[in-house]
Amino acid sequence: MLGTAAIEVGATRVEVRPTKVRRVPQAGEAYEIVEIETDRGTTTCRYYEAEGARNGVVMVGGTGGGFDTPGRELYPRLAKDLKNDRISALRVQYRHPNDLVESAVDTILGTRYLESRDVSAIGLVGHSLGGAVVIQAAANDPAVRVVVTISTQTDGTEPVAGLAGRAAILLIHGDADPVLPHRSSEEVYRRAHEPKRLVIYEGAGHTLDEVAESLYVDVKAWLLKHFPGMLV
Repeated sequence: MLGTAAIEVGATRVEVRPTKVRRVPQAGEAYEIVEIETDRGTTTCRYYEAEGARNGVVMVGGTGGGFDTPGRELYPRLAKDLKNDRISALRVQYRHPNDLVESAVDTILGTRYLESRDVSAIGLVGHSLGGAVVIQAAANDPAVRVVVTISTQTDGTEPVAGLAGRAAILLIHGDADPVLPHRSSEEVYRRAHEPKRLVIYEGAGHTLDEVAESLYVDVKAWLLKHFPGMLV
């Protein structure tokens, strides 16, 4: 059973108490459904387990809800492929996809679940609102070593400076994003500390479908480069 998690997002402090975890195999799929019941509701995840993994990645979307993903199915593709590198992956579905605090709670429940599976180093990948969510989650979990934001907003990213020396951050944006301008990622990059990298894709929109292959290569390379014990 996962223990009680105390989470701080800005001036808000939340304690969430998991009560039950269920794993439901999915015939013909590369993942299992993991349902984490808590006193705040049930967080549902798709779990791609790599046997013996010590590294794990949590992937989250934006305000669209569900198991949304940028970059033409970036998340399911990445989750399946990372198993070959002995990295487990967990895709998290928000309970309240417009709520930064509750979305951070869902994401941290995901990191805690991976840790309960003997994963000791965590990577986080978030799109749009999810960029702020993963920065908040990284600030709350010292096991986080790698962060990737894709088309992030600036609101809620204030803790990024505090990740210095612990988590390497990659910020990705398109210069034709009609939803959140690329200066959002540029501002977060300015406040972040090394190791950090900023990638602005020319002609790419909010979901970066136009550069899906380059996005996949850059995200995976950053994860492999900064996870402990990986040979790249």
